[in-house]
Amino acid sequence: MIAFALRLAVSGGREALARLAVITAAVAVGVGLLLSTLASINAVDKANDRLLWTNSGTASRTETAPVDPLWWWAHGDYHDGKEIFRVDVAATGPTSPVPPGLYRLPAPGEYYASPALTERLRATPAGELGDRFPGRPVGVLGDAALPSPDSLFLVVGRTPAEIEHMPHAGKITTIATALPPSCDEGCPGKGVRGDAMTLILSVVAAALIFPVVVFIGTATRLSAATREQRYAAMRLVGATPRQVSVISTVESTVASAVGAVLGSGLFLLLRPLVATVPFTGDRFFLEDLTLTPLQLAATALGVPLAAAVAARLALRRVTISPLGVTRRVTPKPPTFGRAVPLLVGLAELGYFVNRRPQTTDGQTAAYLTGFLMIMIGLVVAGPWLTMVAARAVALRTRRPATLIAVRRLADDPKAGFRSVAGLVLALFVSTATVCVIGTINEYRGSLAGDPETRAAVEIGTAFDGPPMTDSVPEQVLAGLRAVPGFKGLAVVHHNPDGIARDPRERPGVFPSLVRCSELAQVPVTGHCPAGAEVAAVPSWGFLDLNSNAAVEWPAAPISAAAVAGLPVRNVYVTTDGSTAAMERTRTLLTRAYPGHLAATVRDWGTAQQRTWVGWQQLANVVLLTTLPIAGCSLAVSVVAGLSDRRRPFAMLRLTGAPLGLLRRVIGLESALPLLVVAAIATGTGFAASAMFLKSQMHYELVAPGVVFFLLVALGLVASLGIIASTLPLLKRITGPEAARNG
Repeated sequence: MIAFALRLAVSGGREALARLAVITAAVAVGVGLLLSTLASINAVDKANDRLLWTNSGTASRTETAPVDPLWWWAHGDYHDGKEIFRVDVAATGPTSPVPPGLYRLPAPGEYYASPALTERLRATPAGELGDRFPGRPVGVLGDAALPSPDSLFLVVGRTPAEIEHMPHAGKITTIATALPPSCDEGCPGKGVRGDAMTLILSVVAAALIFPVVVFIGTATRLSAATREQRYAAMRLVGATPRQVSVISTVESTVASAVGAVLGSGLFLLLRPLVATVPFTGDRFFLEDLTLTPLQLAATALGVPLAAAVAARLALRRVTISPLGVTRRVTPKPPTFGRAVPLLVGLAELGYFVNRRPQTTDGQTAAYLTGFLMIMIGLVVAGPWLTMVAARAVALRTRRPATLIAVRRLADDPKAGFRSVAGLVLALFVSTATVCVIGTINEYRGSLAGDPETRAAVEIGTAFDGPPMTDSVPEQVLAGLRAVPGFKGLAVVHHNPDGIARDPRERPGVFPSLVRCSELAQVPVTGHCPAGAEVAAVPSWGFLDLNSNAAVEWPAAPISAAAVAGLPVRNVYVTTDGSTAAMERTRTLLTRAYPGHLAATVRDWGTAQQRTWVGWQQLANVVLLTTLPIAGCSLAVSVVAGLSDRRRPFAMLRLTGAPLGLLRRVIGLESALPLLVVAAIATGTGFAASAMFLKSQMHYELVAPGVVFFLLVALGLVASLGIIASTLPLLKRITGPEAARNG
């Protein structure tokens, strides 16, 4: 039976071979995208594993070994918006543990840098970066210690005396191979949250695979009418339902199996491209994009099986009743029940507004299932929505082409909607993605700070910490003022007596004291009252992302000379905003106070912004992948519809119907469900994203800009163009010979 089915599948000549080729191509694309997504999830896990060693100095670790202790001081730095992980080490004996990526510990005055940092050091003037690191480079940190080829990591050799008094420094006897029990004091190697990234990539995978599944189903129905007639004839001459089922599924199963193999090859071709997409803020190592045997087996077996089921469902009418095909019985109209899954999905997201689940697993169950239910609901409800729209148009039109088109849509809305299902899904995914990421970027855009604050470099302690130093040496101040691009400088002093304390602040929180002569040099932080010598400025005034230039801080009842003798909490320097000026300033401050981080506003936003950039890349991947696939699905579906109805159209032409009338019928049959359901899909995308943002992040939806709506309109126009491009086929396939019976 299987051999007979294979011969039958290719007996239709070029048309049958074209159908097999389209099914194979659709499956290959779907498998390639699916494997790429799975490999990306695996790569995130591997990158996180290679970060674990950076947690070796975390206080909550209890692992020990009978070796010489290693002094360990892990801390961070930044350069031009890129984070640098640095660990200073000092061996106490020959058996001190060695971090991964090294064959020996660096001696005092030596350091190992990652390849990306080595290249950056080579390309950057020493005063902007290299002068921060004591000693000389003696080698390159190996990939085993790096989560990404873009990672900027540094291992510096020091003496125990140079490290032991640094904040959070301590002795270790083992290198961490797992996350510490607690990260209350910070874990530098927490990495990307694998569960969160799995959630994101799972949604992306669903967004990518859904249009492919629709494409496969559309391709399966090419020449469906001809095959239904053939299978119905088999039933009428004695073939059993099981035999017809085998015949109808063999074609798609074989094509899908070949497509799965080709999709695996496509994945290998896509790997280098996927590795360059910064899903987590940085690129992946190519060798991290691998698949587990279980994932490969599930794909190899699951895809052909799914295709067989899709083919079985697509041609199920034949196996149920051959007379239902030969008599061309009008299918039952869809009911309102088809809208239930869509409403359930929206209701699920709506329920969790102000009821956000506390755990990641709970959030995954809430949001992922909600979005998946909506996507399923749009496909299921599409025929019913198409029927309702067609009946509404039929009541208000008298034109022949419109009447024929809407009557056909009302009689068989499933066939009418099938051609645009892929585009509708792509439009929903695109709308929801753009709305979510656009809103997040709008709310988090303040991380970039105002232009004035982005030009400043600050070093010091938090408002509730001890002073940074007793005083700032004059040579340090002179060096800062000598930096090309220097604008101003303010030394922020400790206020142990709580002078000019705001009574609304909690106990123990005192303002800092700044001389007005220096505050005038950095107007972005505010200004003094007229005639005052000293201002009482909250510590956050020198850490704010936004300009406080219009703020007048209260005067403090203390002389400028007395303030000059108080300990120093912060040093705040403004520049012209150039990278050279800011990084030279950072280098001078880092060398003067190595136990503290010289930071800029751009640094504080770097981690989040890198995450949003990665998500924006995902959004671009979704848009650039789903829309072409949906366009192909539309073209194939329209051609399939023309092929299946060649005889009815040929009869209409013989009875005098002009070719232009038939073309308008085809165009309206495709355009009406496209425009109606597209509008609903777009609105659903807005609603779903608004509820997700409100529940997960407590954000109000920020509508996308004009560019988004122009792109949507352009996409719809392109879709209508695809429909129009298939209409010339109508003349060729509806000649007099097509009107013959059989």
